[in-house]
Amino acid sequence: MAVLRAIAEEAGELGATRALTRLGLADEGAAGDVAELRELLKAWRTAKSSAWRASVAWVVRMVWALLLVGLAVKLGFGEWVR
Repeated sequence: MAVLRAIAEEAGELGATRALTRLGLADEGAAGDVAELRELLKAWRTAKSSAWRASVAWVVRMVWALLLVGLAVKLGFGEWVR
């Protein structure tokens, strides 16, 4: 049983090493690269979320402005301004 476990562990390490080498993550700077990629992905998600919130806020403002203009026209404030 110990021999099978050792063979499986060795095969797993060899496979992981090959996969990391193919991805270009087998050197000493790989941990820093992965951390930088995670930071970049987090920044992208934050920017995307912020852009959606800003877009929704602008749409809501436009709806309110159109509602107020419509209400002003309906109540006759257009004539009052002239």
